[in-house]
Amino acid sequence: MSAEEIAAYERSTQQGGQQSPHQQSAHKQAPHQQAQYQQPQPAPQPQYQQPQYPQGQYQQPQQAPQQPAPTRTRRTKRRRPLRTFRRVLTTVVVLWLAYLVAVPLLAWNDVERADVGEIENRPPEQPGTAVLFVGSDSREGLSPEQREQLRTGDIEGKRTDTMMLIYRPPQGKSVILSLPRDSFLPIPGHGENKLNAAYAFGGPQLLIETVEQATGIRIDGYVEIGFGGFVNLVDAVDGIEVCLDEPMQEGNWLDIPAGCNTLDGVQALGYARMRKSDPTGDLGRMKRQREVLSKVADKALNPMSVINPVRYWNLAHAGTASLVLSQDTSLPNAVGMVLALMRPDEAHTLMVPISDPNARTSAGSSMIWDEDQAAELFAQIAEGNTEGLERFS
Repeated sequence: MSAEEIAAYERSTQQGGQQSPHQQSAHKQAPHQQAQYQQPQPAPQPQYQQPQYPQGQYQQPQQAPQQPAPTRTRRTKRRRPLRTFRRVLTTVVVLWLAYLVAVPLLAWNDVERADVGEIENRPPEQPGTAVLFVGSDSREGLSPEQREQLRTGDIEGKRTDTMMLIYRPPQGKSVILSLPRDSFLPIPGHGENKLNAAYAFGGPQLLIETVEQATGIRIDGYVEIGFGGFVNLVDAVDGIEVCLDEPMQEGNWLDIPAGCNTLDGVQALGYARMRKSDPTGDLGRMKRQREVLSKVADKALNPMSVINPVRYWNLAHAGTASLVLSQDTSLPNAVGMVLALMRPDEAHTLMVPISDPNARTSAGSSMIWDEDQAAELFAQIAEGNTEGLERFS
């Protein structure tokens, strides 16, 4: 480099080293700008070093021993099957109770209702309830074979074959009072005749009116069942057992040997209706009718009749085909009648006092009531008092 060039370089260097006031101020501010906040650098993470093992001497790290599950969890698992069983059992019980209630209600709705109309000259209401139970000779519900076996024929219409006044007082024993169908009584509008003629003349209405005027007891309900319903009821309870000291025969349609026998519906009906071969006649007939009804009611309310759903259904619907009730007969009154029939030993089982069982009347051989004793019996029932009625047995 020449001397001139060196001199020029030195002059430019000196000029460049001098700064303007503005440059000096900016230079003074630079340290302030450099002092601004700086993001701290993260600390270096320690590096994991794989432990070194001599070749062939690697050891699997031991795991911590597992702790048993809490006792509460185990108990919960154990309780789950028990809870499921309880739920299933509760569901079954609820459905069963619903079935027990629904079946008789359905059967009750199928029962034929009789309009007894307006009954005149009714006696005053007495304490308790009185239901007139009638067994008619209606052939409805009987097959042709059963009619032939029972020799019932094909008679149209129906007549009363059995009549009972069932009274339940507010307190004390119930009364099952048999009313002989051959009782010779005044029938409103038809003079004097046998009691069963009242039904033939005017149906349930006239029969109720005749019984009320003859006894002075107000009838609170009317229940009628025909031959077919009776046979079906006996068959629905798988028959009834009767024990005889001597064989019972009548014509060629009834033959029951001595001893204890299980009778089906047709046989039980023949047993209840037979009277010609019975030396006690109509009195023995009424006694057997009460016996049969009592045994049917007893078996109907047996626990097995409720536990067995098929039997329960058949029993509830057995008599509805030929069962007739008056419009004012309530379900509690009908159930009360069945309960009274079911417990004859806990009820006064009586027959209207008779003074002449074979009186010759304009209606043929008839029964004449003992007016004094009958009036005393009826008056006590009308008062709601059943104590001491065994004296009329």
